[in-house]
Amino acid sequence: MKHGSLVLEKKEYVYIKSLLNVSEHTEEGKVQTSLDKFAEELKSAKILDEEEMLDDVVRLNTVVTITSGDDWKKTIQIVKPTEKDLKNNKISILTPIGIALFGYALNDVVHWDLPGGRKEVEILKVTQKEGEESFSTLI
Repeated sequence: MKHGSLVLEKKEYVYIKSLLNVSEHTEEGKVQTSLDKFAEELKSAKILDEEEMLDDVVRLNTVVTITSGDDWKKTIQIVKPTEKDLKNNKISILTPIGIALFGYALNDVVHWDLPGGRKEVEILKVTQKEGEESFSTLI
């Protein structure tokens, strides 16, 4: 892990914690397992103010290119659950892959239980969406 632990912006951290509290009673199976693992990782996360945030960290609205070895390579955007749009590769933070990537950084290799089984996913590219309001201004 490039930065030693997950790195989250303070307002996104509060938002994610509230999502986890609600999801605790609504999700099932592998999604709940992923949520539980993520909640545990949050306990040791670095929480930073917006102006301190690192550009290479996956956060809400980040466009990220990932690969799983030779199996596949995909570019997705991590979004709030209400903004998911699979046709446009907008993936909810509450999906197993959204949870797996959130707070990790460029070149990190993430081991996570995904619907297809345990996968090793490498983060190849991280792009913060310019020109869009940052998440922290929307709260």
